[in-house]
Amino acid sequence: MEASDGSDALNVAKEHAPEDIDLLLTDVVMPRMDGRQLAGRLAAQYPAIKVLYCSGYAYDSLGQHGVLETDVQILHKPFTPPVLARKVREVLDR
Repeated sequence: MEASDGSDALNVAKEHAPEDIDLLLTDVVMPRMDGRQLAGRLAAQYPAIKVLYCSGYAYDSLGQHGVLETDVQILHKPFTPPVLARKVREVLDR
């Protein structure tokens, strides 16, 4: 499933049962609703969802976006398809 922004992602998710969504791949910084807010709202509806954030920001600047907690999985841009695939597998297997 694909969405253009956080609000669109919430609308897309409404069309699917909780067991249909295993993973949210979201950017950390987005307009109107950041990735952390989106993940929180989806987790309320889909408690088993796993989250993988991606970001082009430097690691130390991510703290101001609230994503430096130990359980947060981040993939730094740019990344290749094989790197994305490995990280998705890692997150789903946790």
